[in-house]
Amino acid sequence: MQLGARAGLKPGGKPLRDHFGDALLEVARQNKKVVVLDGDLGNSTKAETVREAFPERFFNIGIAESNLVGVGAGFAATGHIPFIVSFSSFLLCNAYDQIRLAIAMSNINAKVVGSHGGITLGKDGPTQMGIEDLALVGGLPTFTIVVPSDPASMHAAVRAIAEHEGPCFLRSSRVELPYIYDPEDTPFEIGKANVVREGDDLTIIGTGIMVAAALDAAAVLAEEGIEARVLDLHTIRPLDEEAIAAAARETGAIVTAEEHLLQGGIGANVARLVALNHPVPMRFVGLRDTYVESGDPWDLLEKYNMTPDDIVAAAREAVAAKKAMVT
Repeated sequence: MQLGARAGLKPGGKPLRDHFGDALLEVARQNKKVVVLDGDLGNSTKAETVREAFPERFFNIGIAESNLVGVGAGFAATGHIPFIVSFSSFLLCNAYDQIRLAIAMSNINAKVVGSHGGITLGKDGPTQMGIEDLALVGGLPTFTIVVPSDPASMHAAVRAIAEHEGPCFLRSSRVELPYIYDPEDTPFEIGKANVVREGDDLTIIGTGIMVAAALDAAAVLAEEGIEARVLDLHTIRPLDEEAIAAAARETGAIVTAEEHLLQGGIGANVARLVALNHPVPMRFVGLRDTYVESGDPWDLLEKYNMTPDDIVAAAREAVAAKKAMVT
């Protein structure tokens, strides 16, 4: 069953990375200050859309991520808006020092795009899977971090970071994601989570591809009489502390779902805020202290317990713990 099918979501039509390419071309057309720095992966990340339309604003730096970041920072220093694009794992693992020094510490207006994030990169294997990228960029205090959940929010996110002054990280994905939002009316404000489903029994907080999975899980739970609120946490920094506190206070139980290692992921950050403001039972769906082999993306999600059914199981546990506290 395709992601989003249980929730009745419309298919995205093509991989999210293709929607990123379309969105990148859109902002390049609208703003002549936008330039694209490519790590010789434009065909995979779909940054090549800008090369085809504006070759004078597209620069293939090659398989040299440290240079890629350095050149991008230079463009930012001269008033351009550089989109520095490669695989998430290559940028955050190979060029972390340059991202830290040239972009984060300088608080410069550069946009780092980590494509093929998470384990759904699939058959390319573990060396190219960005399973720790959000934790790594989370260690850079000046970075805004956004993770779109569908094609419409990808377009909105690319526009938002292009307009936002300061370092930004955007995570893209290789897989097709269904539409959660209306492309003509997509709510997207940096730092403000979206409530994509109302419910009073618990809250499922998802990011990226796990938002559609959370909606699928909520549809199953509703058949059991459990009404789940679903939050799209599209901004990892700054976190929407108000929405998280309200979820804890109003629904009394929380499940987080992410395509990332649990160590340093959104679950850890949400738990910190919940513990400070309104402690409630929590459960966490994500990758647990392991590297992942090559395989079909959906088979990998199933093997590593990151499916809608796994969210359902976690939600049942959280609701049972909530009831036990009341009694």
